[in-house]
Amino acid sequence: MKKESPYHVKTVSEQHRILSLPKPYHPLVSVFNFADMQYDTDECYRSILLDLYCISIKRCVTQKVKYGQSHYDFDEGVMSFLAPKQVVSNIPDDHRPEGWSLVFHPDFIRRHPLNTRIKSCEFFSYAVNEALHLSEREEEMVIAIMQMLRTEIEKGIDHYSEGVILSYIDLLLSYSERFYNRQFLTRKTMNSDFLVKFDELLSTYFAEESTENITLPSVQYFSDKLHLSPNYLSNMLRSLTGKSTQQHIQDKLIEKSKELLTTTNLSVAEIAYLFGFEYPQSFNKLFKNKTQYTPLAYRKLFN
Repeated sequence: MKKESPYHVKTVSEQHRILSLPKPYHPLVSVFNFADMQYDTDECYRSILLDLYCISIKRCVTQKVKYGQSHYDFDEGVMSFLAPKQVVSNIPDDHRPEGWSLVFHPDFIRRHPLNTRIKSCEFFSYAVNEALHLSEREEEMVIAIMQMLRTEIEKGIDHYSEGVILSYIDLLLSYSERFYNRQFLTRKTMNSDFLVKFDELLSTYFAEESTENITLPSVQYFSDKLHLSPNYLSNMLRSLTGKSTQQHIQDKLIEKSKELLTTTNLSVAEIAYLFGFEYPQSFNKLFKNKTQYTPLAYRKLFN
């Protein structure tokens, strides 16, 4: 059976129409309450490609939300983030959660510093199961901002409205970044378990690779194994160790290189090519940055 392409939603007005909401007060930005939505049963709307930014907070979640292979304990509120060109799937459920959503078109922030700032908010690239989970107090703060935003939007457009709305969006992003960093702290024990699993995967990978066929694993390889997005895995490792996933892979590469330099007769160039380096000079530079020795100088220490 041919898989249907996602339905393309290009405007705030179209988003309102699909959710059976009244026409938006502003053509480029809107805030709505989940209680006012009506999910369309048409199959073509089950999967939607949005040209909009969407920030949502969901309350009264009836099911524990999985984080990799574990579960969250912050069930009061769940924040999720979608950037333009991302796909969201609507799954009908007998229980309809409470919550709020802010949607806005990229054109609304294009001439504002927010346009640059929002691209650095990495939680917009996370998978749904990596959404931010809030305490009751954090949830109340987010909902208060959503309500103030809706009130401002419904006042209508005047000389000040755009600046005020942008200020509220900026404030919401600031709180989201705070909650994002807090989440790494509150998940420290859980994340440490992932660090152990990651180290085991990394060690196993290099242990199983033969000297004749060494290929460097990608960040995506490990994120898939741990059921996390690449960005989230790197951020989690950085919060625990100060190093990204790529840096951990490079460290293991250096460890394996030291083994080859001291236990085989392979030349430095041959080792570089084994690891996929196009030019041995690139391998030499990385090795020296990591060890303070060139590969040849390191080999001579053991001769």
